[in-house]
Amino acid sequence: MTSLPRPILVGIGAAWAAAIGAQVAGVAALANHDSLLTGDRPPFLVGALIALLAWQVMIAAMMLPSSLPLVRLYGRATERAPERRRSMAAFIGGYVVVWSAFGLAAFCFDASIHAAVNSNSWLRHHDWWIGGTTLALAGVFQFTPLKDACLDKCRHPAQFLTRYYERGPAGGFKLGARHGAFCVGCCWALMLVMFAAGVASLVWMALLTAVMIHEKTRPTGAKAVPVTGVALLGAASIVLMYSAYAAGAA
Repeated sequence: MTSLPRPILVGIGAAWAAAIGAQVAGVAALANHDSLLTGDRPPFLVGALIALLAWQVMIAAMMLPSSLPLVRLYGRATERAPERRRSMAAFIGGYVVVWSAFGLAAFCFDASIHAAVNSNSWLRHHDWWIGGTTLALAGVFQFTPLKDACLDKCRHPAQFLTRYYERGPAGGFKLGARHGAFCVGCCWALMLVMFAAGVASLVWMALLTAVMIHEKTRPTGAKAVPVTGVALLGAASIVLMYSAYAAGAA
């Protein structure tokens, strides 16, 4: 059996070490969307670059682990290929490009939400609606056909590889990008929770990583999808009701 490429495993471990190290050193909050978009914030392009760099850590720490079954199969398929290392690098590169594009789009959307809050007095006093609504959106998405369709592609890496495999670095890049697109399709709402919780939250990183790995790789993963949906909807209800009560009592 073909083992997983060592650089990928090292990259995953390094990403978690960087996230933990940043938290321990007290600098993780600098990559939080509140630090980048409110108060004494950096210029927008600088903030976007910082967010994009932090997003690379999350891609390696959170998303790559759930894609390791396909990475292993792709390594086996290219074992005797003349450009094996370049093909694997292109495969990972295509995957990262798609997730990076989503991360940049999410940051821009987050910036628009902050601008709306700053320009609207009602939203400034009820900004807790944003976090609660994000949790509710993630919960509802767990029950949609799009979630099921994209998750099905991710849960059957052998079928996916057989259908879309092409030789060479260009084929590897297209395969990685296609897989990344389906991965975004089934996990985008869960990753939005990271923006609501703060990209530097180790607890949410670990929890969401475990959920996505289980959904995409374990035999009971499909059954866990609605359970996660109910849990997210319950969390959204608690956040919204408690915040509304606290706002009313203030």
